[in-house]
Amino acid sequence: MASNIFTTLDWSEPPKDLSLPLQALWWVKKGEFRMGPEWEEAHRIVQQMEGVEAFDWVHALLHWIEADMGNADYWYRRAGKRRSTPSVAKEWEHMALTLSEGGQQ
Repeated sequence: MASNIFTTLDWSEPPKDLSLPLQALWWVKKGEFRMGPEWEEAHRIVQQMEGVEAFDWVHALLHWIEADMGNADYWYRRAGKRRSTPSVAKEWEHMALTLSEGGQQ
């Protein structure tokens, strides 16, 4: 169930029933929105499916976390999106809810 993204952060890895974009978001949250091994794992996931809207959208968030706004904006454009919130944490929540509701796979 996609809602697991909000309740399983004490696990060593995300639930396998999450879509790959949600798994990437799980890693981002697990890493507390910072660069590090969790960010690297999320980046590895999204790079697998470049050109797919949901993956590109999460990719944008990763580069926002990295503070590479030019690159983040590039991925937002590729996803057909814009930043819709004032902070990474709020943007993560927006993405997680949208992707959990099946808005994008």
